[in-house]
Formats: sequence, C-alpha cells, structure tokens
Amino acid sequence: MRKPDDFSTASEYVYEQLRKNIFGKRLRPGQRLPEAALARDFKVSRTPVREALRKLANEGLVDFVPNFGARLVLPGKEEIEDAYELREYLECLAIRKASSRITPPDLYRLEENIREEERVFAERNLDNYLRVNIAFHVIIAEASGNRMLCEFIGNVLSRVYVYMVFFESFFDFDSNPSLDEHRQILEALREKNADLAEKLMRTHINLSRKALKNH
Repeated sequence: MRKPDDFSTASEYVYEQLRKNIFGKRLRPGQRLPEAALARDFKVSRTPVREALRKLANEGLVDFVPNFGARLVLPGKEEIEDAYELREYLECLAIRKASSRITPPDLYRLEENIREEERVFAERNLDNYLRVNIAFHVIIAEASGNRMLCEFIGNVLSRVYVYMVFFESFFDFDSNPSLDEHRQILEALREKNADLAEKLMRTHINLSRKALKNH
C-alpha cells in the first residue's frame, strides 16, 4: 500500500486515495465530499483536497453544487439512457465506416487490446479494465477515418465510463462476456463485413446498457 511520502504532492495523494475509494465502490453516487472532513481524514490542508476534487471533476466523477459543495456525480436513468442511445448511433456509424477502411495495423491494435483486456480482467482492477475496454472502441472510431465522429464518440464514452464506475459489476463473473463480444467484432472487421460488424456492435452496446439497468 502506497504511503503519503510515496507521492510527489499532497494533492496527488488525496486524488489517488479518493479515486481508489470510488473505484472500490466505498463511496456512493451522490455522496457529499466535504473539504474539511477530507482534509482531516488525509491529514492535509484543504488546498490539496480542493485540487484533487477539481481533478476528479474534470474526469466527470465529481460535481460542484452551489451551496452544497463537492459530491460524487449522481447520474439519473434518463441521462444514462440518453447517453447510450447516442453511443449506439455513433458507434454503429463508426464501425460501418471502419469496416471498409480497416487496415492490418488497426486489426493488430485490436488484437493487442483484446489480449490486454484479458490480462487486466484477471487482475480485477476496475480502473485499468475500463481504460482497456474503452480503448477497443476508440480504435474502431479512429479507423472510421472521421475525426469529428471519433471526437464525439470519445465524449460519449467518457460519460459511459463514469456510469460503469458506479453501476457496472464486471467482476461478479468468473469469465468476461465482453471479451467474446469484442473477438466477434474483430472477426467481422477482419472480414470487412459491415452488416455483421454493425449488428454485433449494436448487440454489444445494448448488453452493456442492460447490465447497467440491472444494477
């Protein structure tokens, strides 16, 4: 376990500890994060706490509410549905475009990503797993050749990432169904089968949406 002296700044220490508690689900969505109490808990001044909270806010994990202070975000069902509706539309468009443009280096990157996803799933590290999982989708978006589409997908994935942190439970299972879905998508792209690739992506996203609903 890392100690305060292992970090270059007090702010970095507070940030890492809060993030660890968030990903460990020891903090609840909407939970208040009072600066004074956090400063006491971490034995630092309020300034590094404030800096750490701002960094978490930039990642979409924390909100600053007037006359209330900082709190963990509290996404509503409608917000999540809206994000997934947009995600499905954008990613299905991207994979259809990518199907005709995908290159051997792109396919190699996807293969490497799946191997990395398999490795980090075994570690049960949610932060690393989500990072690798989302990278798979970013590679496909980049292969579409549409820079604006890729940017939009990156934005919606950053929101979905937050929802997964709070509500997804990947590690309730011995095996990872997402891995098999990613492998199937990769094979469809390798065959340049746009219809199949789009169908598989739509199913993959809707299964993720269903998993969030169940939690």
